[in-house]
Amino acid sequence: MGLLVKRAVLVKMLPYDNKSELFIVLDMPEGTTVEKTFTVAKKVADYIKNVNEVKNYVIYAGVPAPFDFNGLARHYYLREAPYYAMIKVNLIGKHDRKAQSHEIAERIRGDVYRIAKENGAKYVAVVEPPPGPPVLSPIVAEVYGPDYSVQLQIAQKIKEIFEQTPGIIDVGIYANLPQREYILNIDREKVRKYKLTEDVIVKTMRIALAGYSVGLLHSEKDINPVNIVVRLDDKSRTSLEKLLSMKIPTPKGGIPIGTFVSVEKGSSQHDIYRKNLQKVVHVIANINDTIGSPVYPIIDLWDKIKEIKTPDGKGITQLLTHQPEIEDRYYVKWDGEWQITYETFRDMGIAFAVAIVVLYMLLVGWFGSFRMPAVIMSPIPFTLVGIVPGHWLMGAFFTATSMIGFIALAGIILRNSILLVQFAEDKLKEGYSIEEALRHGWYCKNKTYSFNCSCNNCRCFCYHI
Repeated sequence: MGLLVKRAVLVKMLPYDNKSELFIVLDMPEGTTVEKTFTVAKKVADYIKNVNEVKNYVIYAGVPAPFDFNGLARHYYLREAPYYAMIKVNLIGKHDRKAQSHEIAERIRGDVYRIAKENGAKYVAVVEPPPGPPVLSPIVAEVYGPDYSVQLQIAQKIKEIFEQTPGIIDVGIYANLPQREYILNIDREKVRKYKLTEDVIVKTMRIALAGYSVGLLHSEKDINPVNIVVRLDDKSRTSLEKLLSMKIPTPKGGIPIGTFVSVEKGSSQHDIYRKNLQKVVHVIANINDTIGSPVYPIIDLWDKIKEIKTPDGKGITQLLTHQPEIEDRYYVKWDGEWQITYETFRDMGIAFAVAIVVLYMLLVGWFGSFRMPAVIMSPIPFTLVGIVPGHWLMGAFFTATSMIGFIALAGIILRNSILLVQFAEDKLKEGYSIEEALRHGWYCKNKTYSFNCSCNNCRCFCYHI
């Protein structure tokens, strides 16, 4: 147990799997053009293509990549904006490479992060398909509260704490920042003075920015008809001044659009995420091999999160297992892989405890004693003497499969204990002393005591009769 407490053996939900693909998620600052986003993604891809284990890759800029079950849980289908990009990396076959997919991800993560940040990326992450149930991210801090703007401030502070913690990587926030917005107010009197309509101003700006389909071109070289779109070129759409300088034909000649409108600066609204109808801001992060499980960052960062000040003076209440019932104050709910780990080990622990109680009751009925079943079941905790040091020697995580193995081994130990005690009880009834009865509990094939066994045909040295 000391190996677990001292973190010599790390607890984790499931061990890493060897997959055939990786995803690189790239977020540029809001307002970045898709051309700039693609340029940065291409620079990352130029590094990726030189990795020996990479077979090919696909860049998706401005549109969501085809998502799997993991992408469905992480909301990748919502990544449709000019400043979003994803790179799907396909690896060569498992039998053609020595390194597992997790090792490859750990190897390239540092260079991918450096290249993306040098080119202005706001967020970048190397995402591995999980070996078990998909979650939003291994570490998720959900911020709840009565004021959404304060939730964003708290989330930003938690993000800074994550970034300063060794072993925590790929830190981000599921919330977009307000984008600069220009509102064009049309001067109706001027429009009427030049014998125009407001609809002309609106349609002209819409065609200039978004384009307008004027028809189809049927070409012998193309299988499908080509859509003809009228739109200003990129150079003419780089600033608001150029757009407002466009001239509209009127009976008095060409008049710039800026003559008919006044510009009002503002900001767009937030995209607000909700969970069970409650406003929430997700702070996500990943962990490297030095930490193992999200349980440890929760333990280490508990006091730091608790010290964050809130405007109401009540501080932050942290929750581990359930969402807050009401948003009367500010809460941080730990989610992600921790929630799956907690539920898995909790359910297996409860099932194991129920099985132990039922077995004890059955043994009480069989032996007619309350003490004897306790003696029989006493070796079960000692199975950890082999399990935990074995994980330490092999450098393996103590996972849910390890817990299943512990439960299975407990069943084997219990069976052996029942046979040994039953045989010793029978010998006691025959008049043997306690020492002799216990010694007769173990025989080898030549009917000699196990500790005096000298036969050569006993493959396992001794066996329980």
